[in-house]
Amino acid sequence: MTAQAGPSLATASGRRPELDAMRALVVVGLVFFHASLVFDSRDDFYVKNAETTDITFIIAGLCVIWAMPLLFLIAGLGSWHSMRRRGPGGFAGERLLRLGVPLVFALVVLLPLPQWLRARGEGYTGSYGEFWPRFFSVRLDLADFPFILEGEHFETGHLWFVVLLLTFSLLLAPLVRWVPRGWAGRARARLVAVSRPRGALLLLGLPVAAVCAVIGLAEEFGGWDRWAYLVFFLYGFLLVTDRDFRTAMRRDRVPAAVAAVALLAVGMPGFILVGQDPGTDPFRDLTPLAVGVRTLYGLAGWCALVAILGALDRPRTGPPSPGRRRGWYAYLAPAVLPLYILHQPIVVAVAYFVVGWRAPILAEYLVIVAISLALTVLAYDLLVRRTRVTRFLFGMREPTAGSG
Repeated sequence: MTAQAGPSLATASGRRPELDAMRALVVVGLVFFHASLVFDSRDDFYVKNAETTDITFIIAGLCVIWAMPLLFLIAGLGSWHSMRRRGPGGFAGERLLRLGVPLVFALVVLLPLPQWLRARGEGYTGSYGEFWPRFFSVRLDLADFPFILEGEHFETGHLWFVVLLLTFSLLLAPLVRWVPRGWAGRARARLVAVSRPRGALLLLGLPVAAVCAVIGLAEEFGGWDRWAYLVFFLYGFLLVTDRDFRTAMRRDRVPAAVAAVALLAVGMPGFILVGQDPGTDPFRDLTPLAVGVRTLYGLAGWCALVAILGALDRPRTGPPSPGRRRGWYAYLAPAVLPLYILHQPIVVAVAYFVVGWRAPILAEYLVIVAISLALTVLAYDLLVRRTRVTRFLFGMREPTAGSG
C-alpha cells in the first residue's frame, strides 16, 4: 500500500512556506529556551548560574506546550508528501540518510561536549580527548525504547527529537506498506468527519490528553511524553494535508485560541500547586489533581496548535513570489535541521564561560543568547552549507536546478 490522495486532498506537492517559517522560529527560539535553563531553579542543565530564578519555569511552560508538538506535526505532514513521492521503502531510506546520518555524526562529534563541560563543572579535570571514550561507555536498555543505549555520561541530549522522528518514520513505513489498501484514507475520512461540526475539531485533543493523563509528561523531552509526540506526528501525516481539515482549522482558530488560554489559566497554577508538595511529581504521579492538570495541559497543547495552524493557513489566490522563495525561503528552509543540531552544544559552551562573570541574570542571559545565535548561524553558514560532505553529514538535501 502507498499513501494515496483522496478526493479532498491538496494535489500540489510543494512546501508550505509558512510552516517552514514556523519550524525556523521554533529552532531559533530553542536558543532562547536553552539559554534560560542556565538560570532555571528547577532544571538540571549542563551549566548552572550561581543565581537562579523560578520565572523561567513559567515562561518555558508557555512555549513548550506548542513548540515541539508543532515540529512533530509539521514533520508528519512532510512525511505524507515524502511517502507519496517515494513509497514506503524509498521514504524509509531517505529518512535513514537525512536523520540517521546527522544523528550518528552529532553523537560522535558534538554531543560529548556538553557532558564534558558538565563534568568539568563538577570537578573533572581530564581533557576532552580523555573524556570522549567515557561518554561512549554504554549498556543496552530495551525498556527505554527507542533510547536503548544508557551510560553514566552517554545521552542523545537535545537530539531526542531526531531519535523520535526517525523512530516514528521507520515505524510508519512498514505500517503503510502492510495495512489494507485504503486504510489511511478511511482513517483520515473518519477523523475529518469528527472535525466538521463547529468546534468539534478540539475533541481531537482527547487522545493527546489521555496520553498525558495516564503516561505522564517528561521534562527531558520538552515537556511532553514521547508517545504524545507520536499522536501529533500521526495527525500531521493523516490530517493536515486534507483540505476539509484545513478549512476546519481556519474556521475554529479563534475558539481554539480562547480554549488554549483558558485551559492554561487553570492548568498552570495547578502544576505549581501540585509541585509544592515535596512528595508529589506533577509530571508522573497518578493523584487526581496531577492527572487533572496533565489532562488540561494535553488539551491546551492541541488547541494551541489548531489556533496557530489555523491562523497561518490563509488561502492563496495566486502562485508564491519566485523572488521571495529564492531569497529568504531558499536559505531558511534547508537550514532548520543543521541549526537544531548545532545550537545546544554552542549554547552550553558559551554559558560555561559567561556564568563566571557574576553579572545580573538578565545581562548574562542576553549575552549568552546573542553570542550563541551568532555562532550557530556562522557555524551553519561557514562550516555546513558550503560543501557537499558537510551538507550530507547534517542531513541537507542537495540544491536542485532552479531552486535558487
